[in-house]
Amino acid sequence: MTAQIQPQQAVTETKIIMSDPTALGVFGLSIVTFVAASQKMGWTTGSVYLIPWALLLGSIAQIWASTIDFKKNNYFGSIVLGAYGLFWGAVAMHWAISQGLLGALDPAKADPKQLAFACLGYFFFSLFIMVAAFEVNKMFAIMLMLINVLLPSLALSILGINPGLFSPLAAWSELLISLIGFYTAGGLFLNSYFGRTLVPLGKPFGFIRKGPAK
Repeated sequence: MTAQIQPQQAVTETKIIMSDPTALGVFGLSIVTFVAASQKMGWTTGSVYLIPWALLLGSIAQIWASTIDFKKNNYFGSIVLGAYGLFWGAVAMHWAISQGLLGALDPAKADPKQLAFACLGYFFFSLFIMVAAFEVNKMFAIMLMLINVLLPSLALSILGINPGLFSPLAAWSELLISLIGFYTAGGLFLNSYFGRTLVPLGKPFGFIRKGPAK
């Protein structure tokens, strides 16, 4: 009996090409910081109407962009957008709880100063992100430097430590983050769409070389 040789079936590979989502993530961050800065600057009042912007733009948009960057093996974008997206989701929940939108609030069981420690924790992590941002482009580097001004200023203001200094510092740094973010998001969009640099974002500083040390 002779064995029959089965013909090999052709293997078809399907490659899904996904666009760079970074512009969307940065835009989400820019919008939520712009709206939140309007309250800190005294142009608007209250935090109830900040919640949808924090939840949809600050959180969901950044987390969605992060998941795409994970698939594209964009280590910087996936971690950074994901981390800050989760931050804004938690902040939106904090505002909703503090306003009693999720039910009656027992003041004995709620200490709003816990948000200050969350800001400090993010500040510690953002210091590491800033080091990496220096090697992405100058706009990201400036945004991270401002974020590292915003987070401790906001924390100290919440804790009641010299709010006359740290509250305005938090307001102005958040406003600048949003404005630089709009420029960066627009630049990422146009540069990607046209396949060449139309809006300069600044070359990496080149302080630290990637790869193994020689």
